[in-house]
Amino acid sequence: MKAGVLLTGTGALVYLTSHKSHIDDALIDKFKSKGINKFIAYEVPLDKAKERYAAHYDLVTRDLKETDDLRILDYDGSRALKTFSFKELGQPFMYE
Repeated sequence: MKAGVLLTGTGALVYLTSHKSHIDDALIDKFKSKGINKFIAYEVPLDKAKERYAAHYDLVTRDLKETDDLRILDYDGSRALKTFSFKELGQPFMYE
């Protein structure tokens, strides 16, 4: 499992994916199908996401199946940016 922070025009969100990478063509297609056509994605250390979201992380991942490869861990952009420092984020991936 991988975790990422997605910065969009409407704010930030934290997501989880069962893909081999925190961003790939299939995830880009999923984001586009949800109206997210321009974004910056950063990988987040999975252990940090587990630690900081604790019980909520467990709740979100409990039902994760191979066919359900994208879960939103945090929709609150303000909280998402407060949860991780920029030093903890991986290299940016920009898409437009």
